[in-house]
Amino acid sequence: MVVRAVLFDIGGVLEITSEPTFLSDWVRRLGLPADEIDPALIDIWAAGELGTVTESQVSEAICTGLAIDQTIATAVIADMWEQYLGVANTELIEYLGGLRPKYRTGLLSNSFVGARERERDAYGFEHLVDDIVYSHEVGMAKPDPRIYLLACARLDVDPCETVFIDDAAIAVTGAESVGLTAIHHVSNATTISALDTLLAK
Repeated sequence: MVVRAVLFDIGGVLEITSEPTFLSDWVRRLGLPADEIDPALIDIWAAGELGTVTESQVSEAICTGLAIDQTIATAVIADMWEQYLGVANTELIEYLGGLRPKYRTGLLSNSFVGARERERDAYGFEHLVDDIVYSHEVGMAKPDPRIYLLACARLDVDPCETVFIDDAAIAVTGAESVGLTAIHHVSNATTISALDTLLAK
């Protein structure tokens, strides 16, 4: 295999994140019984991942679902983005930045409406790689085979020429199903070692 491109996931890989707790935190803070939360509020997160709602609609759903006003909804959303963005995984970001121009590079993220603008402001990812595929912008999400093929097409490479790194096992399996070589990220050391080995072949 000749590697021409490397694709990285963002959350849990280039961003150090944990399981989001902002919604349960606010439910507890507001003293709301869980069975009184509007079910539509749960659905809004999946819709945001695929870009079928706007940020304004997300805000409205939070207001309705938690029976709160816009001021509190703004605070809920701020907590959401703080948890979503996590903190920079500086070591991997610097490693990725060093792959160009020898390799085509890209990011492939199951994202949320508004993520591009916030990650641009926080981390400047758009200056780091050749292309970014956000699920909310393309209407499909990992492990849908189509999103991996789209990411490769946008980099003008074949899947068999591409290495993909993700912390989610299901996303790794999805990539492998369409011919990408995938690395399951569990630590910086193992990911960098595995990628170095592949690139040295």
